[in-house]
Amino acid sequence: MLDRPQPDPSLNGEGASPPLVLDNVAVEAPPAQGWQRPLGWLRRAGQFFFALSFSSLTRRIVSLNLAGLVALVASILYLSQFRAGLIDARAQSLLVQAEIIAGAIAASATVQTNTITIDPDRLQDLKPGESYGAPDDYSGFVFPINPERVAPVLRTLISPTKTRARIFDRDGGLILDSRNLENVLRFELPPPSIQKPGLAERTMIAIRTWLNRGDLPLYRELGPENGNGYQEVAQSLKGQKSSMVRVNDRGEVIVSVAVPVQRSRDIRGALMLSTQGDDIDHMVTAERLAILKVGGVASVVMIVLSLLLASTIAGPVRRLADSAERVRRRIRTRVEIPDFTRRRDEIGHLSGALRDMTDALYNRIEAIEMFAADVAHELKNPLTSLRSAVETLPLARNENSRSRLLAVIEHDVKRLDRLISDISDASRLDAELQRQDVAPVDLRRLLNTLTSVANETRLGHDIAVEARFEGRSPADTFSVPGHDSRLGQVISNLLVNARSFSQSGGKVRIVCRRVKSEIEVVIDDDGPGIREDALERIFERFYTDRPHQGFGQNSGLGLSISKQIIEAHGGRIWAENRTGPVGPDGEATVAGARFIVRLPAP
Repeated sequence: MLDRPQPDPSLNGEGASPPLVLDNVAVEAPPAQGWQRPLGWLRRAGQFFFALSFSSLTRRIVSLNLAGLVALVASILYLSQFRAGLIDARAQSLLVQAEIIAGAIAASATVQTNTITIDPDRLQDLKPGESYGAPDDYSGFVFPINPERVAPVLRTLISPTKTRARIFDRDGGLILDSRNLENVLRFELPPPSIQKPGLAERTMIAIRTWLNRGDLPLYRELGPENGNGYQEVAQSLKGQKSSMVRVNDRGEVIVSVAVPVQRSRDIRGALMLSTQGDDIDHMVTAERLAILKVGGVASVVMIVLSLLLASTIAGPVRRLADSAERVRRRIRTRVEIPDFTRRRDEIGHLSGALRDMTDALYNRIEAIEMFAADVAHELKNPLTSLRSAVETLPLARNENSRSRLLAVIEHDVKRLDRLISDISDASRLDAELQRQDVAPVDLRRLLNTLTSVANETRLGHDIAVEARFEGRSPADTFSVPGHDSRLGQVISNLLVNARSFSQSGGKVRIVCRRVKSEIEVVIDDDGPGIREDALERIFERFYTDRPHQGFGQNSGLGLSISKQIIEAHGGRIWAENRTGPVGPDGEATVAGARFIVRLPAP
């Protein structure tokens, strides 16, 4: 059994981790390693930042814009030419300074022989023909660097420059070091510390070393007898001035130059000048701080602009998403999608698309509900009649009554079959139109085929069908984009409807013509026409007005399906009455019904 560890009150919230109690035996928890805790903090901070940055569109816009700005500032800091130019300028300045100091040191040197000491100033005051001593005394002249005479000169020249100066003899041995001159230069060195640098300091040193090091060599302090270990000193002892750029163990850039100390072409030593560890870094740091300040101001401006941009994107998108969620939940009967169509951008287009989609969805839902109610109502009537006939059939007293009840049952069964077939066709119509690809339909060929079929299968009606085309040329195909089978179904329904109302020996006429950017198909019959109050209702589902054919001979879905097909093709269909001659009462008579179909043409 594992019990929850309880804190030791003696620790007062400090000290080691409390022991775990496992099966009533206390087990000391292993102490967490020191490096694991900072890594855990960094991991959790990274996860929190990632979740916070990408949890919404606003934060994503701000984060990505800031990331681009940070990358730009970082690249400027890393690739800035200021540091390289500053190093070059510093090296040239040190070379000029070293040449001046080396000349002064050479001028202050004492000319010596093996027996006498000659003052150079006195030699310059001699007149022509005068001699300082015996001629043989000057054959072994040397110019040694006297520390006692050179130290005051070095003290005077090096103090204002805040650089380190070292003088080496001809063998590379150290003669003078400006750090060891008393009362001349005082460099504040960091106090000695027994403890190692902390994690933050080591991190800063590592970053600075990575930024400054590149391919630069590492600077190391050599012993006083190892002056030739410095490449620039070795070159200067050969008579060449040289400079070097190095990085010390703290990642600080050090520029050093060396020039020969010579007089009358006699090299007696070398002068080495070097910058302090933080001399160049202070200037580079100041420049980088200026870049960071500019980056900070740019970041504030970018955040403000990003928030303004996000408010014009994330806010409307959030409102559209909330409205779509309410549509899904059906909180109200009809949810209004926010209208941003005045915006001339993708948000406005999305708002319009969502509004149209929602309206179509609600219209489809309402149509389905109405269709289901109409289907239930239409199916209930024949079922009620069929039930009554079946219940009455056993009570029939004679064969005549039984025959009439069986006829009623057969009629109702046929009516149910017809209703179910038409309902099934109407219910899958939209799905079929969406699945099928649109192709050009040749209306001339389609109408000629349907006319031939109608004339060959008159089904007991002596009613002819004729078609006439009024195009731009005899070869005009009257092509429209659509589904040929469904458009053929519309024309067939209209032809069957027209022939059913026409008198024997009548004629049904089809006229196909172009009307601006549309193709118009007109179907006329010679029937009694349509009542004025029924011109719109005849396209409603299950509506039928055929008193001459008896009740239940038609499902009332033919014209409704035709209208649904034409509207799916982007067209229109309507009905009107044809007028005939004026009657005795002064009003025009009805010469028949006319159905007009218009489809968009390319």
